[in-house]
Amino acid sequence: QVQLQETGGGLVEAGGSLRLSCIASKRTTETDTVGWFRQIPGGERTFVATTSWIASTADYDDAVKGRFTVAWDNDKPTAYLEMNNLTPEDTAVYFCGTTRYTGLYKNIDAYRYWGQGTQVTVSP
Repeated sequence: QVQLQETGGGLVEAGGSLRLSCIASKRTTETDTVGWFRQIPGGERTFVATTSWIASTADYDDAVKGRFTVAWDNDKPTAYLEMNNLTPEDTAVYFCGTTRYTGLYKNIDAYRYWGQGTQVTVSP
């Protein structure tokens, strides 16, 4: 079992930045890959970014490419989502998930463990 906790959400003006953290209770094979997803009220959880602890690359949804950066600190173990130039369209609850599968996964079904989410609100 792995517990995940997201932190770092909040209220920010458009054009601002936030850094989200995804703190894992332990480093195991179940945390080989981390994914960030977001969800708006009444909507589905959608892919934002992913990376794995051995990967030198990451993958992003087109809507956040060039503005968001995902990273995985294997020693802590904690994943980060650096979000810059935020827009009101980025307003959502952000979730991190982990999986034992090593790679870059956009499919929500690939992830086994999830945190409870952190709210990000971007004002115009």
